[in-house]
Amino acid sequence: MSKTKVALLGAGFIADIHIASYHRFVPDVEVVAVFTRKPERAEAFAKKHQIALRFSDLDKAITESGCDVVDVCIPNFLHHRAVLAAANAGKHVIIEKPFAMNLEEADEMIAACKTANRKLMYAEELCFAPKYERVRKLVNEGAVGRIFQMRQCEKHSGPHSDWFYDVNQSGGGALMDMGCHSVAWFRWMLGGRPKVLSVYAHMQGGLIHEKRTRGEVNSLCIVEFEGGAIGVAENSWAKHGGMDDRVEVYGDAGVIYADLFLGNSALTYSENGYGYAMEKAGPTKGWTFTIFEEAFNQGYPQELKHFIECVPEDKEPVVTGEDGRAVLEIMNAAYHSARTGQKVSLPFHPKVRKPIDLWLGT
Repeated sequence: MSKTKVALLGAGFIADIHIASYHRFVPDVEVVAVFTRKPERAEAFAKKHQIALRFSDLDKAITESGCDVVDVCIPNFLHHRAVLAAANAGKHVIIEKPFAMNLEEADEMIAACKTANRKLMYAEELCFAPKYERVRKLVNEGAVGRIFQMRQCEKHSGPHSDWFYDVNQSGGGALMDMGCHSVAWFRWMLGGRPKVLSVYAHMQGGLIHEKRTRGEVNSLCIVEFEGGAIGVAENSWAKHGGMDDRVEVYGDAGVIYADLFLGNSALTYSENGYGYAMEKAGPTKGWTFTIFEEAFNQGYPQELKHFIECVPEDKEPVVTGEDGRAVLEIMNAAYHSARTGQKVSLPFHPKVRKPIDLWLGT
């Protein structure tokens, strides 16, 4: 069977994870091209990963690379443009989180791919992370009874790239960056597409990034679902000591706790320090938890393998553009709630360019 050809848009941290996942775990893929806005960076990335074509023009990367699938790993404000260009060129799309900058963009992206009869696959890796998938299967087996509360937190000391701190490029801060994982996981645990009744959120700015961003660096968001379950999302760019990613599931017959990183690491002591312990961990002198198979444990290879299979086999992806839009709508409600101090009922369709405008009032 011929390989599915992928054009990778982006050459940053997440693009590195995608290319490594393709090379190691998805043999039916050939990454034929890479795009990034800086020509020298595109050339360096292509050379490092043995990619034949490199582009600094977004449209040419899509139309001249001969790809079947466009994998979108570029800053949030470019998602809309990239997806429309891919749909117009007849390409399937894998798109990293968050789905779009606003709901109008999201609707246009979904409509464009439907019109072109192309698959729009929303890359939410927590729906594929092996440890968290085991949690979901336990719930489906009835291990904890009926869920009444879930908690998911992702916290660290700040993003890899400067553009995250610019709300005009990112659309928001810690909630926009990581809260989308929490919301998508809540929906996944409750059967994929449960109805949301209300959203309440509190956000904090400043803290350790006061001079870098106007966005929220610490957030708490509570999502109330039809049927009585609530989801509590805790997200922070102000937590030192490396990545913290964990879930809790409370049911009327049991409880489950799972940590994405602990249990997938080697306790290490080093007098001199070493290269890499885990995402956002910082210095490696002294005691550290050294992560192994990080991308695999987070679900990236499983996610990409599933998406690629969906193209030749014409299967519906388990996480779609509509799912990405639903997550964005909930985050919009959270930003509005953080400003007003009130619960926000759904549906909630504000006319804003980016979600953080609802918090900052701009």
